[in-house]
Amino acid sequence: MTDKIIVLVTGPNPRACKRMARALLEKKLIACASIVPQILSLYHWKGKLVDERECMMILKSSRDIFDALRAEIEKLHEYSIPEIIALPVIDGAPNYLNWVGESLQSPPD
Repeated sequence: MTDKIIVLVTGPNPRACKRMARALLEKKLIACASIVPQILSLYHWKGKLVDERECMMILKSSRDIFDALRAEIEKLHEYSIPEIIALPVIDGAPNYLNWVGESLQSPPD
């Protein structure tokens, strides 16, 4: 297993996701953001079944800085309870994983 993670974050629209991704890239909390501009999400919210279009960000980062990444997403996000789910990267192309690591801020001591 590696120290790299994939973080899934939904957002209201591509513009909001792009704004968040740029801010996270500037702080080196992510190495890359892939934005899927339109997904259909169905979920329960405040006693109702919701069916709405959102966008999805697939963020590449590391476990060492996840707490800082999560805090920054929560600060930037328009939703009161944003989806922020970290998944471990079991393995991957060594060159790509090295690039991810080199693109991120140093983990806190």
